[in-house]
Amino acid sequence: MRLSRAAVLAQAKAAALDGVRRLNCWGSHLTDISICRDLPNIEVITFSVNGISDLEPLHQCQNLSELYLRRNNIRSLDELFYLKTLPRLRVLWLAENPCCGPDPHRYRMTVLRNLPCLQKLDNQAVTEEELSQALVDGVEITAPPARSPVENGWSSAAGATTEPQSQLLSCCLEDTSKTQEELDMKLVPRDKYSSFSTQETDCSCKKSNNVLDAVLLLMKDLDAEELEIIQQTVARRLQALQKKELQEE
Repeated sequence: MRLSRAAVLAQAKAAALDGVRRLNCWGSHLTDISICRDLPNIEVITFSVNGISDLEPLHQCQNLSELYLRRNNIRSLDELFYLKTLPRLRVLWLAENPCCGPDPHRYRMTVLRNLPCLQKLDNQAVTEEELSQALVDGVEITAPPARSPVENGWSSAAGATTEPQSQLLSCCLEDTSKTQEELDMKLVPRDKYSSFSTQETDCSCKKSNNVLDAVLLLMKDLDAEELEIIQQTVARRLQALQKKELQEE
């Protein structure tokens, strides 16, 4: 039975007040889930068969362990950015959304790379082999999605900017250098980047040159539990790379 929007909001508010651990809004014509910001203790949410496109409110649900989002309007896998901060999320059903794209393997690997603690994805158990492979085949999501119309599920999260590329690079290097100093690491030499053209600078910011910078900047805000997850992920990544090197030899 489909619920009206008013009934859904009433149910969600009751859950917030009474400490209910489950919220079922299957097929309720929902597009706005901002009520989730008031449900920090919710553990299981069913939002399947709706019109949801924005997952930002879910990042407040720190106790969430199961999330069902099948058949919605989630267009970009960049929305996973908001789920990466949920330490207890173990079950996710995301199938039949535009973000799944035309390549099932790439989709699954990208989800598992960003949510390595999942035990089940789209009603299919996650294996250790998949988690290792995801470090090679998956795409790391490091920024929230751009809030503009997108035509496919693999669009970049990079938004438009009016700042000159040289200024952006300078700010990026300054922040990274400060972080590296705090971590007692070797500083990035500025002259390494001084000869970049505008086009090269743009490419370097979009690709892997600044991945390490972003990781170092983010590490400052992580707690012990989150750092342990990173440690486990790095170990799996190293194992996968070593295995790949042995196969190539």
